[in-house]
Amino acid sequence: MNIQAFFKLSYGLYVISARSGEKNYGCVVNTLQQVTAEPPMLSVAVNKNSVTAKAILDSGHFCGTVLTETADLNLIGTFGFKNSEAVDKFESFSTKEDENQIPYLTEHVAARYSCDVAGTLDLGTHILIIGKVTETEILSDEPVMTYDYYHRVIKGGTPPTAPSYKGNLKPKTEEKPEKTARWRCKICGYIYDGDPLPADYLCPICGQGADKFEKI
Repeated sequence: MNIQAFFKLSYGLYVISARSGEKNYGCVVNTLQQVTAEPPMLSVAVNKNSVTAKAILDSGHFCGTVLTETADLNLIGTFGFKNSEAVDKFESFSTKEDENQIPYLTEHVAARYSCDVAGTLDLGTHILIIGKVTETEILSDEPVMTYDYYHRVIKGGTPPTAPSYKGNLKPKTEEKPEKTARWRCKICGYIYDGDPLPADYLCPICGQGADKFEKI
């Protein structure tokens, strides 16, 4: 089976946020999609081990925002590779709150959708959450980021908890020779320029150590 065939499917890249108690949660997904127009409903698949999934189920609400091509690895790394229990993912970014006091990004996003949980489906490793849309807002006219763009242009990786995770395989591309050595984080895709890579180096995006980098 050629796993890279899954990169040909059309996905977007989204931040799903929730609030449970006094704490905010958020994660990056590529599985948010509209399922009906009347009533307007969306679905999103989230890993069962995700603290964001637990917050959504506990609160009964979530908010989804559509990332644009201006979103960089810092934003994606924060929401895709860090844990909401350990860090406040929203503190370094411009945000607002929706009708349920759920924070959502206001920059590098094209639109947002606030939803009430209307149903769930157990998918084994993931849970499919159906949301009834209660609020929508267009936030910019910037081109939206597709999953293909994320892998092909930004050269980003995929978190192990993502539905599409397959060992961070990427489409094969012709590499151009570099004048200096470069190292790529196998977890989030961050590139470090220079040789040697310091033994105590930590990825500024996902926090992984030097052992998670590969020379490219």
